[in-house]
Amino acid sequence: MRILSGLQPSGRLHIGNYFGMMDAALRLQHEGDAYYFIADYHSLTSIQDGKLLRSHVRDLAIDFLACGLDPEKCVFFRQSDVPEHTELAWILSTVTPMGLLERCHSYKDKVARGLVASHGLFAYPVLMAADILIYDSDVVPVGKDQKQHVEVTRDLAIKMNETFGEGLLKVPQPRIREETAVIPGLDGQKMSKSYDNTLQLFEEPADLKKKIMKKLVTDSTALELPKPIEGSTILPLYKLVASEADYNAMIEDHLRGGIGYGDFKKRLLESITTYFAPMRERRAEILAKPGYVERVLAEGAEKARAVARQTLTRVRSAVGLGD
Repeated sequence: MRILSGLQPSGRLHIGNYFGMMDAALRLQHEGDAYYFIADYHSLTSIQDGKLLRSHVRDLAIDFLACGLDPEKCVFFRQSDVPEHTELAWILSTVTPMGLLERCHSYKDKVARGLVASHGLFAYPVLMAADILIYDSDVVPVGKDQKQHVEVTRDLAIKMNETFGEGLLKVPQPRIREETAVIPGLDGQKMSKSYDNTLQLFEEPADLKKKIMKKLVTDSTALELPKPIEGSTILPLYKLVASEADYNAMIEDHLRGGIGYGDFKKRLLESITTYFAPMRERRAEILAKPGYVERVLAEGAEKARAVARQTLTRVRSAVGLGD
């Protein structure tokens, strides 16, 4: 079973990214033939600063390797190092009905949020289809918001097979990721870079302490009174990083009263620090190896291109390109 997952380099990862998507993606490398790519072509629709994009790509690669991605168990590469993606995207675009793209809600949602209404943004699902189909992927893990794009991919694979020959492209299946509870940010809203309310995955210790102790919003319940469970900003975060026993103990302390939010914040800070300590150590080890990240991505791209070339050669022959 071949599994494919793409990750956009949109800035430093935060705890919401890790528990919302990253942890699940890392587990997949043990389930089958996993391909992970950094989707820098896709990021061009929102990041048009070359230096910044390169920095984001490198940070994402380092963070994933630090969190447990094993290049010996998966193929990890940068999308732009495999130009077969874009050639297949063009071929797919020649059979893509305009109405299919016009029905995609992601384009409308992104334009509504302020992104420029570019051709790249509009044709995003076609490039995503090429990303998936170029590797003969069997399974594509996505959140509910991306399910429509996998359905577009299936439609295009079927269209290509009907037009140029049955079996030309494998029709993949979506695997809808189990939805995690909304992870609150410092202000209680969903943790998001857009809201500037995040706890970065590898936040500097002093900054992490400052954010949790001074910026994490709580209510004004007096120390001696029970603290509300519903709407807590501390409890959902603590549940992610604490043992079940410690989490239950904090629930009991909330209900009993006599303990202030400062104490609960200190427990949260300690648990987050402990939980991510091994990953922080691995990250330091990776940074101490000059050229390691570049070598991993280059070797991954070589493996990915070997597979992508086979698919593209098959497609080029079927549609009449080349000799």
